Amino acid sequence: MKNSREVHGVHMADALISPVVGGTMLAATAATAVYCAKKVREENDSSRIPLMGVAGAFIFAAQMVNFAIPGTGSSGHLGGGLILAILLGPYAAFLTIASVLTVQSLFFADGGILALGCNIFNLGFFPAFIAYPLFKRIVSDKWTPGRVIAGSLICGQIGLLLGAFSVVLETTLSGVSSLPFGTFMALMIPIHIAIAVVEGLVTAAVVLFIRQAQPDLLMRTAQNESIMGLGLKKVLVGLGIVAVITGSFVAWVASTDPDGLEWSIAKVTGSEELAIGSSDVVHESVASLQEKTAFLPDYRFKQTAEEESGSATDAVPEAGTSTAGLVGAGITLGIAAAIGYILTRRRKSEALSSDRSAA
Repeated sequence: MKNSREVHGVHMADALISPVVGGTMLAATAATAVYCAKKVREENDSSRIPLMGVAGAFIFAAQMVNFAIPGTGSSGHLGGGLILAILLGPYAAFLTIASVLTVQSLFFADGGILALGCNIFNLGFFPAFIAYPLFKRIVSDKWTPGRVIAGSLICGQIGLLLGAFSVVLETTLSGVSSLPFGTFMALMIPIHIAIAVVEGLVTAAVVLFIRQAQPDLLMRTAQNESIMGLGLKKVLVGLGIVAVITGSFVAWVASTDPDGLEWSIAKVTGSEELAIGSSDVVHESVASLQEKTAFLPDYRFKQTAEEESGSATDAVPEAGTSTAGLVGAGITLGIAAAIGYILTRRRKSEALSSDRSAA
């Protein structure tokens, strides 16, 4: 099994991050999450709870599918932060993407535990709090197909490229790898421009589906209004079906080419993996923890020593992928919905206590 000491999967691994940078970014991400939780609690819109869960499950499944970038030997995957912000608003979106990435790291060894704060910030903060406000300005209150597509393509680029720049900056500040800033940046940005085109097109497709199924959801979210009373059945069913199909079957045919980060590292170092020395106690500890928590590492059943060495093979690898897709989407749905439920229920409890005190 690959562990978080290596660069693998679709997110930053612990091999790129020093304990100081990892800890700092985790603190920054935790502070942002606390602020978002406070805002969601103030909004007190319990009608968003099912949407947080289903949208989180959809993004989890979508991130399992890497698509090839023609002519490069690289691949990319959906970030999904902008989609979540458009559907849920920036605060609930940040909490939802945090749920997705935490589930991936802990249970599927996708992204390091030490790097978790970096991954959440890179994939959550920039799309939700920088790209999404610009998207709202582009679409204005019209939400025409042309504005939606333009906004998705432009803002998809902004969110993803800022995240890619952060990866390079966090890696350089960590100083645990021999990746020169200029060379690494020169590779990361162009490949992520290509990946962001697909990100923008997928975002536009999802938003146009929502526009057709329940346009008031988009407008009320953009205006920070409650969606109470809206019929969301078509939206929830549509996203749910796509999540199940994607996680169960589409992930079978995902590209096996290295993703943009792995590809960039390979171009610089000649290897997609960066090993950490055994004397690094922090990295060794989090790697050991992840090996214990990840029950479906790399989105497949755990392998025996013989299978890992190549002397035996997994007879039905697709079964592990489908199981991981369904289980991961289900866990993400439950966690994201639980976060929304806890925050809105707490707000109602506080309001009820206040009313009783006033009486």
